[in-house]
Amino acid sequence: MTSQISIRTEEFREFSQFLEKSCGILLAEHKQYLVQSRLGRIMRDNNLTSLHELTAKLNGFSGNSLKEKVINAMTTNETLWFRDVHPFEILTKTILPELTENARGSRLRVWSAACSTGQEPYSISMVLDEFKKANPGKLSSEEIVATDISTEALNAARSGEYEMLAIGRGLSQDRLKKYFSQTATGGWKVNPDIQRRVRFQSLNLMGSYAALGQFDVIFIRNVLIYFSAEMKADILRKMHKQMRKGAYLMLGASESMSGLNDCFELIHCRPGIIYKAK
Repeated sequence: MTSQISIRTEEFREFSQFLEKSCGILLAEHKQYLVQSRLGRIMRDNNLTSLHELTAKLNGFSGNSLKEKVINAMTTNETLWFRDVHPFEILTKTILPELTENARGSRLRVWSAACSTGQEPYSISMVLDEFKKANPGKLSSEEIVATDISTEALNAARSGEYEMLAIGRGLSQDRLKKYFSQTATGGWKVNPDIQRRVRFQSLNLMGSYAALGQFDVIFIRNVLIYFSAEMKADILRKMHKQMRKGAYLMLGASESMSGLNDCFELIHCRPGIIYKAK
């Protein structure tokens, strides 16, 4: 969509309803500029001249290709290494010691929901590696399941390759040297030992999680702010069903939980808040 094409209020609301129904994302009225900037190329490639035409095609489209491209364009993949720092410190100093002290007889399983281009699950993998080396025999088997709705973000995450600009966002020089190798093109690739611990797969948070199995820790950070209160509560209740009793949930720094006291116990870590599954 070019700047010469305006978006009528009714068109924007129509598209917003499609987006919320498809993936739960709520678009505020003042976000019309995002639609204009992110969907322009897709509209030109499909010879569409209005947002109404695009939405009509999406609602009547028999395949997934166009819908996938639109969702890829409209999802925000802003992320960095060890984002907010304290969740990873809590994982190292509080959660892992407790979970490994009370061994459950099965592998430790962590879910990184809305993992974007992979920085969060790979950061978790580095933490697990450091914990294992500092505590020999405490952690024998572990798996990180990393999910996202964006196929483009998942493809980037699976590659494990990052440009220097992305590497510089939150990653220390020590961890860069320890866990990455430089590529022929000047980028950096995650080492195999860190990468093989992570399994990436596509998942719409509005769908079912039953096939993912049970988890000891779930990270779902900085994504629930895009959902309605009702959808947020539904997502967290579904996640609770995938958590072993005593498992831990991490939300984003600006996110909170309400009305789910039957599912979770709030724990103050100073700094940071985590939630324990009842």
